[in-house]
Amino acid sequence: MASLALEAQEFLAYLRGERRAGPHTLRNYAADLRQFAACAGAATEVAAVDAALIRRFLAELHARGAQKASIARRLATLRSFFRYLLQEGRLAANPAAAVASPKLPKRLPPIPTAEQLNSALDSRPAAETPFPERERAIVELLYGAGLRISELAGLDLEGMDCASQTVRVLGKGGKERIVPFGAKARQALEAYLPRRAALLAGRTAEPLFLNRRGGRLTDRSARRLVKDWAARHGLPAELHPHTLRHAFASHLLAEGADLRVIQEMLGHASLATTQKYTQTEIRQLMAVYDRAHPKA
Repeated sequence: MASLALEAQEFLAYLRGERRAGPHTLRNYAADLRQFAACAGAATEVAAVDAALIRRFLAELHARGAQKASIARRLATLRSFFRYLLQEGRLAANPAAAVASPKLPKRLPPIPTAEQLNSALDSRPAAETPFPERERAIVELLYGAGLRISELAGLDLEGMDCASQTVRVLGKGGKERIVPFGAKARQALEAYLPRRAALLAGRTAEPLFLNRRGGRLTDRSARRLVKDWAARHGLPAELHPHTLRHAFASHLLAEGADLRVIQEMLGHASLATTQKYTQTEIRQLMAVYDRAHPKA
């Protein structure tokens, strides 16, 4: 039977090759598995891992001050890891399946209103803003198409069609979809593309969004860019790229868009996942119903 460290490397290779997991997902899985291996002993054989060892690992995380959400994520990683080994016939049972996940508060991050976002997007960039055309195009596209930050970083120039205002997106699991975007996002992209060409100085490159050296902008850099943009415009400190995706879905629902259409644009396999993004708006609709309907 192979050691935890060896099996973890094979699992990560499976995620990268078969599941087409993104770099952010792979980094998280790798970090979680390294942490668990450090607790259990990297040379420990996977067959020796039981529920008690996993509970000890989670208890150590709690003792070090880890939040419930962080502990739950690490347990989810272990469940996926041991489920893979079970499917491959290397284990007889999943030891993580018997471990209860910490109960998380049902709390949705606050999202800015459409008016707040429009005000921020319509304002002129600060004089010291580096590459303002790229920043505007990124934020407009995140909000205008509801993209994940990893999807945005993975966009290629050939997938962008400004004429039809659509973009070809490679989502989770390598699933491809076509997503529309609005006129403001098109204008931002049309302002960015000449700057992109000037940066390349005659060279060609596949990525749509480039860093200063002409390489693909990483999702980490894009996250930092969005946080900086939000801070300059007085938006909530909690705002991050996924907040814009949440706002995209909630604002569409508020304007009467069909939930299944939103599901398709977000690239969700399950409608239940889409409903999670729109719970704030659904609660508001239910409050209106309760106040106004005679049979409520």
